[in-house]
Amino acid sequence: MTGTRAPGRPTARYVEHVMGMPISLALRGRHRDDRAARAAWAEVMTVLRDVDRVFSTYRADSAVTRLRRGEIGVEDCPPEVAEVLALGEAAERQSAGAFSVWRPGPEGRVLDPSGVVKGWAVERAAASLRVLPETDFCLSAGGDLTCRTLDPDAAPWRIGVEDPADPRRILAVLPVCTGAVATSGTAHRGHHLVDARTGRPPSGVASVTVVAGSLTWADIDATAAYAHGRAAARWLETRPGRSGLVVWEDGTTTPVEPVLR
Repeated sequence: MTGTRAPGRPTARYVEHVMGMPISLALRGRHRDDRAARAAWAEVMTVLRDVDRVFSTYRADSAVTRLRRGEIGVEDCPPEVAEVLALGEAAERQSAGAFSVWRPGPEGRVLDPSGVVKGWAVERAAASLRVLPETDFCLSAGGDLTCRTLDPDAAPWRIGVEDPADPRRILAVLPVCTGAVATSGTAHRGHHLVDARTGRPPSGVASVTVVAGSLTWADIDATAAYAHGRAAARWLETRPGRSGLVVWEDGTTTPVEPVLR
């Protein structure tokens, strides 16, 4: 996804890097650019750095890496590790096994909770923004984002959906007032996503964008739908309250409307 636009009102923007990706924040309203805004932004980055120290699969000293090596058990990890693994188990059940925090490896399954961690972490980090009175925000991590709009007269955040075949081209613009948007695909990171049931990359699908109330589940469901390959849109249509856009390998698209249950 591309960056957000919020026409018509002054917006302050903040950007830093952590967890191997850019983190950006747009604020508008009462606390867009003052001490409270800067303190909230600092807390966002503190939360994300703490998550990276616990969950990074690239750090030899992270709890998840040590858990993978068998040096410690889940009970020895910070409590949020058990929380993320429980989310992964729920996602695996709800996706009929297409999504999993375990990926195939040469010596068996390997723990990799990355498919849960990013959305969960950003949703968690946004807590400091939600307590800012009379302030709208849009917090993005590598293109996946959570946003809030309190002002009834404010324009929605406008989220661009990239063409996976040409990221310079925008296929659609999603207006979102309050909610979360996540995209899964291979345009930026290559073929790193697999169907956990087969261990192979899915076929037929190029990207899946999901709009939901929580970035935790928008991110999970975008990955799970992508893993379903040619059944991506059909599976996403079964998810309550989700909407989105599936882009197929041939460049065609299928919009998904929310199902209310």
